[in-house]
Amino acid sequence: MWIVLIILLVLSILGVLKAADIFVNNLSDLGTFFGVSDVVLGVTASAIGTSLPEFGSAMIAILTGNPDVGVGTVIGANMWNIGGILGITALVTGPILSQKVTIKRDGLMALGTAVILLAFLVIFHEINIIAGLVLLTAYGIYTYFLIEGQKKENRQQEPEKKKTHRPSLNIAKTVLYALLGVIGLAVGCHIIVYCAVELSAIFCIPAMFAGIILAFGTTSPEFFTVITSARKGLDNLALGTVLGSNIFNIMIGLGVPAILATVPVDQFVITYDGPALILITILLLLLLYRGNKLSRKEGLILIGSYVLYISLRTFMHL
Repeated sequence: MWIVLIILLVLSILGVLKAADIFVNNLSDLGTFFGVSDVVLGVTASAIGTSLPEFGSAMIAILTGNPDVGVGTVIGANMWNIGGILGITALVTGPILSQKVTIKRDGLMALGTAVILLAFLVIFHEINIIAGLVLLTAYGIYTYFLIEGQKKENRQQEPEKKKTHRPSLNIAKTVLYALLGVIGLAVGCHIIVYCAVELSAIFCIPAMFAGIILAFGTTSPEFFTVITSARKGLDNLALGTVLGSNIFNIMIGLGVPAILATVPVDQFVITYDGPALILITILLLLLLYRGNKLSRKEGLILIGSYVLYISLRTFMHL
């Protein structure tokens, strides 16, 4: 039975990767066609597209009576995005350059999102409808400022845009493929959550810890998107994808299900996982602010921080 579940889990993760790839590629084409900057494209289209596995997994897990898996997936994914994905990418591809606007707007928003989440957990010991409304409202405000910033940038670049021709694009076909990618993600995520829960029961793995393991599989789209973007010199797209994904995971990934049902949270998340996410986000911002880039050395620092987090967490559950 467990062999079948593992095979099904691997196949479903591969299916989710392909579905996410189809969705992101076509959504990115739409963004390029309409003149959206790399950083905004990263924190919106790319981040949302690659975060859909976490969102789908967390949503289904929470609404099917496995809230610890859902919350663990979101926080585990955010920790891995910074410590693992950005760290490994900086180590492999060399310096990841950053704009100050990315640090001040998107970086601080990622930090603020983690702080808001922990504040609600400390106060309510759960993610309720109040927290859900606050998270969704904050995401709406953030999106508004992104749109306004993009409009301002487009106005400034208008003279140059008139000199160039936009590439042709079959919009209807691109939108159709993006929708097919979303459907594939939804189906794949449901299978992933089912397999993770069943395997955790068979091998007596705590549900919360199973959620963190699940995060490795569901964040694969981010990993390949970020490392590919960095290799092509699209550093703003790479960094924006990680920051935007962390913002989306908490505000939408937990905000939406909190509107539909109260999400109880394990005390360990409040005392360890939540503070750890805030600390690693602060570390990332400090490293970026120091030189507007992530060097290979700083990538090692992020990787080491993540290894320390996982090691302590594993030791505490022994």
